[in-house]
Amino acid sequence: MPKGLVIYYSRSGNTKTMANAIGEAMNRAGLPSRCKAVADVKVDELVDADAIVVGSPTYYGRAAAAIAQMFDESVSRHGKLDGKVGAAFSSSANIGGGNETTICEINNMMLIHGMIVQGDPQGDHYGPVSIGKPDDRVLGQCARRGQRVAELTLKLFG
Repeated sequence: MPKGLVIYYSRSGNTKTMANAIGEAMNRAGLPSRCKAVADVKVDELVDADAIVVGSPTYYGRAAAAIAQMFDESVSRHGKLDGKVGAAFSSSANIGGGNETTICEINNMMLIHGMIVQGDPQGDHYGPVSIGKPDDRVLGQCARRGQRVAELTLKLFG
């Protein structure tokens, strides 16, 4: 059976809240999924998952160093993530604080691995974004992204 993994880095708890909302939606949609802080993730866990969703706060328009380091370490598994489903999400303190550039950076790393990154024609097109603490709109976008990732993963691997 396919399985999902939601990986996040969070200092304030905002990105973790988003990760949990995405993971819960993936589970509700029928894709068994786990949420893990990036510090607790081993690179081989990426290979074992069929869907990988990664979230980071935005620091200077980029993902947190721990997220970048995980992808740097994943080079040793290059080619092993090909065809897996991927998605990204981000939080920041300000509108225009670099959320979309952070999400695109994560999506680019997934695309280089050969992963399938699904956009969304509604709402947060590149991935869910929160400015400060996630509100109901953000949590709804997280639930939508989790459901869409689960549905695509089950369609491909179920």
